[in-house]
Amino acid sequence: MSKKYPNEFKEEVVRHYEQGKSIKSISQELHLAQSTIYRWAKELCSIETPVRKYTPTEFDKLFRHAKKLEHELEIIHCTGLVTEIPLQKKLALLEGIYHEGKYSVYELCEALNVARGTFYNHIFRRADRSGREREQAELMLKIQQIFDDSAQRYGAEKIRIVLADSGIRVGKKRIVAIMKELDLHSVRPEAKQQFKKQQQEQKKNWLERSFTAQRPNQTWVSDITYFRVEGYWLYLCIVLDLYSRRIVGFKVSKNASTNLVTATFRAAYEERGRPKDLTFHSDWGTQYTSKAMTALLQKCGVRQSFSATARPHDNAVAETFFATFKKEEAYRREYTSEDGFRKSVQRFIQFYNEVRPHRTLKYQTPQGFEDAYFAAKR
Repeated sequence: MSKKYPNEFKEEVVRHYEQGKSIKSISQELHLAQSTIYRWAKELCSIETPVRKYTPTEFDKLFRHAKKLEHELEIIHCTGLVTEIPLQKKLALLEGIYHEGKYSVYELCEALNVARGTFYNHIFRRADRSGREREQAELMLKIQQIFDDSAQRYGAEKIRIVLADSGIRVGKKRIVAIMKELDLHSVRPEAKQQFKKQQQEQKKNWLERSFTAQRPNQTWVSDITYFRVEGYWLYLCIVLDLYSRRIVGFKVSKNASTNLVTATFRAAYEERGRPKDLTFHSDWGTQYTSKAMTALLQKCGVRQSFSATARPHDNAVAETFFATFKKEEAYRREYTSEDGFRKSVQRFIQFYNEVRPHRTLKYQTPQGFEDAYFAAKR
């Protein structure tokens, strides 16, 4: 009989996969079949859209609903009833719905296959319209015309300038609102490229798997791992100095929250004397990409670096420490309480920093390696 795992555990496994850990490494770490992890990822991996994130179940439901509506619309159009309705009747129907304020002009006109300009002309010609409504309808027509004449290149500011040249003074905000109502979007490839470049710069991998440093407090790496203790999960966050491989900060929490990461960094930052010219590297976990973490690092003047998506080896040093901790300490213990786990972590990190020889450091300890650096400086 196959073993049943709680949903909480499955979601935690998938969360680490989404943060960039390979299925192979998760399989080895948790002693799970790779096929099981693949299946959980297929079932639980979130699907991100510009609007929100969906679970596969939610997305499938949304897709089926969209297909159902699409088929209904196809049937309606196949009957020919929409094309048989006289234009004036369509305009009158749309006008009534428009005043309810539920739908945009774009949606209304698309539904009954009416040109937006024709609809606004209809509104403009109505004798009972107020001066403001007539002005708005006329302005919409002019903006639509300028936008079309520019081959969809002009944004709100350029349209404002063209209107001003023709003697019509109108604010940019009003033009933006009208363009939104008409569903007009300017084509600006260079702007999109610049934005993409800025985003890439903000999320750049400054290490590129160069896991060396010339001095202490030049580059820190960080990661989170988790353990099950007496029916609940505990999360361990560490900050490691690449120069000496010393663990300069760590915390244990019941929640893998942004606060766990920010608190671990703050403690290390203060303990190490608020170092200057520091780079902080991590994976793409939401705790590290959060506004709170980014703002904290900016406030401290720390440059943020990220592993490339789906490349866990970009943060291999932190991963290696966790593997060492699990093999040499965690897997040899039976934890019966949170306090017992915390003491185990503290005990091992002290041993790791001060007693355990490190091959990368030519078998010196992290503490000894740092001591030698500062002694040479003196």
